[in-house]
Amino acid sequence: MAAILDKARTKVTAGAQTGGRPPGAVEVSPEGVLAAAETGAGNAPTYAYVALPPGALTPSIEGTNVQAPDVVAAAIRAALDELSPRKRSVTLVLPDTVVRVFVLDFDAFPTKAAEALPVLRFRLRKMVPFDVEHAGLSYQVLPKGQNELRVLAAILPGPVLAEYEAAVRAAGYEPGAVLPASLAVLETVHSLDAMLIANLSPQSITTTIASGEDLLLYRTLDLPEEPALRIEEIQRGIAVAAAYFEDKLQARPGRLYYTGSTPMKEFAAWVNDADLPVVELAAQPGSGAMTTLGRMSVAGVTGALALHQHEGAAR
Repeated sequence: MAAILDKARTKVTAGAQTGGRPPGAVEVSPEGVLAAAETGAGNAPTYAYVALPPGALTPSIEGTNVQAPDVVAAAIRAALDELSPRKRSVTLVLPDTVVRVFVLDFDAFPTKAAEALPVLRFRLRKMVPFDVEHAGLSYQVLPKGQNELRVLAAILPGPVLAEYEAAVRAAGYEPGAVLPASLAVLETVHSLDAMLIANLSPQSITTTIASGEDLLLYRTLDLPEEPALRIEEIQRGIAVAAAYFEDKLQARPGRLYYTGSTPMKEFAAWVNDADLPVVELAAQPGSGAMTTLGRMSVAGVTGALALHQHEGAAR
């Protein structure tokens, strides 16, 4: 299992990479499959969506995720075939709940991947509830601050990664890279200003703080199903992230950038903070939709297409 790192902005990918940015991307979620493909230099992507029946996909770091392999593979095939990407290699965007992402502090860190990966696996052994030796793992050394060395690491269970990759291959495509949804979302950000971002799915909320080429916070919270408790957890997660923003940057965030399957106005009502206006990070496309896109945000697949030339690989 290879782990691939894109050394542009703060992003980590895991999986097989055949060289260069795949011209197509596909995001899988319990609600459905959303695909995107490039249509040429400077042109907006095209998109296609295929809904999944309830229970076909159950994201988790434990147990089986792809409950109906034939159904999921057929949905991936239908969405991508609608777009006819130039290559069979695609970036696979996974739910945040199946990937653990950490920003780790080190006094010193190896410069060679062959030496760095064992160090990370040792460090992560007590931080994740699965086998790290056979897990998909990638990392990126973040910009150095004063007297600090930080590493962004993404890890997911090997069997879980294998399930999703197998579904893509069964659809007739190749997983050229694998990326957690919220790291893909960061690729839609072009500003170097500090930004507080929330990515909401029916299963979780991920809050991130991006500042220039640095990532100050990445935090995923699993959400309860009971509506009132769910809203409380969302409010708590946003409040913690906003406080961290203020502590690290000595200023309150001016706005909260949002992406997710819930309408923005409904999410803003849940946040219920007059001092933290919610704005859309990536609006649904006004053109280029080959099918009805459902409620999934296009931010993940759009960001996945924005990845630049990959370099470096590790086992």
